[in-house]
Amino acid sequence: LFGHLLVVYYPILFHSLSIIRHVVDRPSQFHLSYSDKELLEREDRGESQQEILRRIAKNLPIYTRTNSGAIRFCDRCQLLKPDRCHHCSVCDKCILKMDHHCPWVNNCVGFSNYKYFMLFLAYSLLYCLFITATDLQYFIKFWTNGLPDTQAKFHILFLFFSASMFSVSLASLFIYHCWLVCKNRSTLEAVRAPVFRHGTDKNGFSLGISKNFRQVFGDEVKYWPVPVFSSLGDGCSFPSCLVNLDPEQPSSPSGSNPFPSKPLRESQSRLLTTTPSWTDSETTTDKDRKGDVKKKNIIKRQINILRINN
Repeated sequence: LFGHLLVVYYPILFHSLSIIRHVVDRPSQFHLSYSDKELLEREDRGESQQEILRRIAKNLPIYTRTNSGAIRFCDRCQLLKPDRCHHCSVCDKCILKMDHHCPWVNNCVGFSNYKYFMLFLAYSLLYCLFITATDLQYFIKFWTNGLPDTQAKFHILFLFFSASMFSVSLASLFIYHCWLVCKNRSTLEAVRAPVFRHGTDKNGFSLGISKNFRQVFGDEVKYWPVPVFSSLGDGCSFPSCLVNLDPEQPSSPSGSNPFPSKPLRESQSRLLTTTPSWTDSETTTDKDRKGDVKKKNIIKRQINILRINN
């Protein structure tokens, strides 16, 4: 009974949460101040406006750019776009980590409700599979004339075909979004890869399957299947599998470099978990090489002196 109620009512619950879950407001530091707006309006040249935006963005964790390398700025919302933030023309506002505008929930799917959207797909798929499985025996009886000759048998036929078609469509959509979660990409980033200072990088935010999954569902397993918001982060800044911090951006308070600009391949991203001291090993090997060269030079000099004496 509990499993039946879970399969039936959870899709309705997560559909409602995807609709009513409020969109997280952008932090005030990404909005332009009154004086900055005046400066921006006075400048007619695009390069001068970019200089003003670069000065403001210098103190913000912004590492993505436009295709031309400019600072991402929203004219309608009058704010510097955080990484992975996009303006939705339907909602008429910038959405943090926007994935897409979903007509099923009549809302934008982004940082604040992406987990609910994934669970809505998962439980809706289970519900459709449950209906298809329980209706299968009556569907077979329909074609073998095992059902009473009433109008109800056509309802069974319609129910089976509807549940089957929804199962196929939901399964394809759910599998696609599972692939996006494992790659740590949004639908928009899958269509158009994010641009960093070094260039386009479709795997710029990928940290490995496990960490990518936990960014959406959180660290605690008990919260994964339940309607509790457990996604990691604030929706404005995201860790990355990149190295060599952007020189124009401020360093992180902890001294680490979570927002670098040079990419690593996915096969190398697992090295981030061990964080070995590459600089120390490189300096020691360099010292050993220099010592070997000095020894060789001393030996050559001694050999030359002996030859001269002889």
